[in-house]
Amino acid sequence: MTYTGAPPASGWWRPTLGTTWQWQLAGTIDASVAVPVFDIDGQDNSAATVAGLHSKGAHVICYIDAGGWENYRPDAASFPAVVLGNTMNGWPDERWLDIRALTILLPIMEKRIADCKAKGFDALEADVVDGYTNNTGFPLTAANQIAYNSALADLAHKYGLGVALKNDPEQAAALAPKFDFAIVEECYQYGECSSYSPFVAAGKAVLEVEYQGTTASFCPTMIALGFSSMKKNLALDAPRQACS
Repeated sequence: MTYTGAPPASGWWRPTLGTTWQWQLAGTIDASVAVPVFDIDGQDNSAATVAGLHSKGAHVICYIDAGGWENYRPDAASFPAVVLGNTMNGWPDERWLDIRALTILLPIMEKRIADCKAKGFDALEADVVDGYTNNTGFPLTAANQIAYNSALADLAHKYGLGVALKNDPEQAAALAPKFDFAIVEECYQYGECSSYSPFVAAGKAVLEVEYQGTTASFCPTMIALGFSSMKKNLALDAPRQACS
């Protein structure tokens, strides 16, 4: 693998269709995994960690939470109470954000994205960008979500970062032109994989993870779709079982 620090002619890097990857958000990053793309937490990891992965020939995606407030983040106090909604089901330390409040949230997100850039990341994964389909405590609409997600994509590109659409299958077709690739969870489990076909049709990678079942059960479908799929633990620690 060869890491090329200069961005392509488009101005930012994006993973190639069919690439292999590692997604690790918990524990010390296992840099020994021989893949060309790593996706790691932007606030928990240092510029030195990113540089170390670059030295092994990998590009690195910066994970941030864009639609939820996490009480343990170093910038948690930046979020005023007015934008904090219901607690997320299954995540007691996280609350939904009122994504309609663009003037409040986008400056906070821009600081996070600028930090990703300063640490040397190549692209952005903005998580939790489908609040309008959930019980957030706010009357969010599909149009609110399109506006917020599009603004996040624009911010990533402002800083020369490629950007992934995270889940949001209902809006994948509409947002595919704004985003450079997709990161998807359990589309096989929930029968949503076809929603992301516009990305593959446009030559854009779909990086996909399943948490249940066996690779023998879902990999043939994923390979046929052109997705870069693997099985991971829900904790998103180091172990991975990739579709070959």
